Amino acid sequence: MSTKKVLFVLTSHSELGNTGEKTGFWVEEFAAPYYAFIDAGVDVTLVSPKGGQAPIDPKSELPDFQTPATKRFYEDKATQDKVANTLGLNLASQIDYDAVFYPGGHGPLWDLTDNDASIALIESFLKADKPIASVCHAPSAFLNIKGSDGEFYVKGRSVTGFSNSEEDAVQLTNVVPFLLEDELSARGGNYHKNADWTPFAVQDGLMITGQNPASSELVAEKLLALLV
Repeated sequence: MSTKKVLFVLTSHSELGNTGEKTGFWVEEFAAPYYAFIDAGVDVTLVSPKGGQAPIDPKSELPDFQTPATKRFYEDKATQDKVANTLGLNLASQIDYDAVFYPGGHGPLWDLTDNDASIALIESFLKADKPIASVCHAPSAFLNIKGSDGEFYVKGRSVTGFSNSEEDAVQLTNVVPFLLEDELSARGGNYHKNADWTPFAVQDGLMITGQNPASSELVAEKLLALLV
């Protein structure tokens, strides 16, 4: 059996609105799925809109947010080098991969929601009957993709993502460009959520979404099940 290949699309956006604080991708949401795939023998390629260093949200490196997967990442120089040298998103083609995965963090809200290259890439995976997955804020990358019928792909489909109550809890409701829960619902998505900060992921056909950082591993498990 040939080795399965998954494309990871990371954010290149590092500024948290006009707060002067930094953002990027959330380490757990990258590391938990990354190592789940690597340990299952899956080949992972990293890309980002600008290529090069994908910014890490400094808050995700605080002691409270560490897991076995994040600790493994901090000791894994080879993977840190991959994050520092991501390929350009515009160079990626679905033909080379079996699935695409978007880790969250607040960054994707700014640079992956309306990104034409990203939208075209995701739509090409769907047309090829290949799964798409994202977690936390990264379902924002799915907001503007269209299905073969020309409708928003999330319309009528079960979906989750970072909830309004979780955004409120981290006090960024007035900083983010939009609230993900509201936008998924506005496009006709059947938005589901669990209690704040608890693991929750939903799959609807080829689309898998997770609610928050704790859901990263669940999303990876569901995606791996589709790749078998």
